[in-house]
Amino acid sequence: MILTCPSCDTRYAVDGSKFPAAGRTVRCAKCGHSWHQAAEAPEEIAPDVAAPPEGEGQTYAAAADTPDPYPVNPSPTRAYAPMPTTPEPRSPLGPKLAVIAGWVGLIVVVLLIAVSAVRYRQDIAVIWPQSAGVYSSLGMPVNASGIDFREVRYERQNEDGQIVLAVSGMIVNAGTRELPVPQTVRVTLSDSSRRELYHWNFKPNATVLKPGQSVPFTTRLSSPPAAARHLEVRFAKDGP
Repeated sequence: MILTCPSCDTRYAVDGSKFPAAGRTVRCAKCGHSWHQAAEAPEEIAPDVAAPPEGEGQTYAAAADTPDPYPVNPSPTRAYAPMPTTPEPRSPLGPKLAVIAGWVGLIVVVLLIAVSAVRYRQDIAVIWPQSAGVYSSLGMPVNASGIDFREVRYERQNEDGQIVLAVSGMIVNAGTRELPVPQTVRVTLSDSSRRELYHWNFKPNATVLKPGQSVPFTTRLSSPPAAARHLEVRFAKDGP
């Protein structure tokens, strides 16, 4: 027996043999609508088959006035599939990789600048003399002029009973381009407390040096102070 809900047209298959002859009130399991459903018309009984006595071999559902509707949990003939869920969109990976690549590139650039600043510090100090103080504070002293002294030596000599102090060394272009040579070199003598005792100037033998080029120098002082313990050679401004 097929029951059809008048409200939503949902159909239910029930066993008509168990439905009361007087019909009964039923309720739709889908929309909740209730209505009185008449019983299915009985089939004709064949003459050679005896019908069972009334009340025997028959099973009835609850009375029509029973508050519980029939069927309680029928199986609808319609099938309702759940709507497919749309997956949440994932954030694209491209922008994250771009940000990471940007930071890596920035770190590489900073490292290259730092390495270049250390490797070419002498050239930087020549172009920008103020940077010499920064390098000195970092324990990397540089010569801002680009011209430096190397292999400085001194010795006391006795010539005709007189002490002579001979100072020698090399003047070197430590830069990567041709540089002029300062024309005043000062030699300073000081005592054990670094107090100046005497100084004198001399002129080098070159005016310009190419990258890596060097020129020797020698200067002499007769009767140097006996208390002299330290010697310093440096470029000075022109003058006494």
